[in-house]
Amino acid sequence: MRARLIGAIVIGIAGTAILVSLGNWQVRRLHWKLDVLEQIESRIDGPVADLPASPDPERDEYLPVAVTGRFQGEPLRVQSAMEGQGAGYRIIQGFDAPSGPLLIDRGFLSQGRPLPPTPDGEVTVIGNLLWPDEQDGFTPDPDLDEGLFYARDLPRMAEVLETRPLLVVRREGPGGGGDLVAFPVGTSGIRNDHKGYAVTWYSLAAVWLVMSGFLIYRMSKQSKGKVT
Repeated sequence: MRARLIGAIVIGIAGTAILVSLGNWQVRRLHWKLDVLEQIESRIDGPVADLPASPDPERDEYLPVAVTGRFQGEPLRVQSAMEGQGAGYRIIQGFDAPSGPLLIDRGFLSQGRPLPPTPDGEVTVIGNLLWPDEQDGFTPDPDLDEGLFYARDLPRMAEVLETRPLLVVRREGPGGGGDLVAFPVGTSGIRNDHKGYAVTWYSLAAVWLVMSGFLIYRMSKQSKGKVT
């Protein structure tokens, strides 16, 4: 019985230590993620620059830029949702800039609302460069006849609109007005679940400790009963 009691104590301490260490690891990941989000936010709100000659997804992600040119072609719709607006679509359209055609995310349009007209003439749009990673194995294929996408698939949209696979998400500047609202780049859509994971591991550690303590207490009483 004494050997079993010692084994229970060792397992109780080891299990608690492992679960606490997992919680501590998630806390470290939480601080790392908060630092990353802070860096992204400072980059999003940084000084506006000209469009780089050769934009790079790693170097120029979230870079604030100003582009001047003309909207071209028919817009595409990307199924989406916006807090306070409900379900709807992001409106993506080609944009003929001096450096070459690119894509502009004009903003969000609630479902059932009429598409506002495309801004006429030469305009300047201020926004952030973005290379979205929204597709997975469950994303439906786009309905090209309807111009409807279910994720911002830059290569495919660029092919349809005959532009470069380069996207500027509008923050300021004309987008068409009407029911269309700017849906700028932000960090709210970036997952940060580390706090919840840490709470889960610490909770499991507490449960493990209590259950182990209760087991050890029962085994200790049984051991004393047999001795007497």
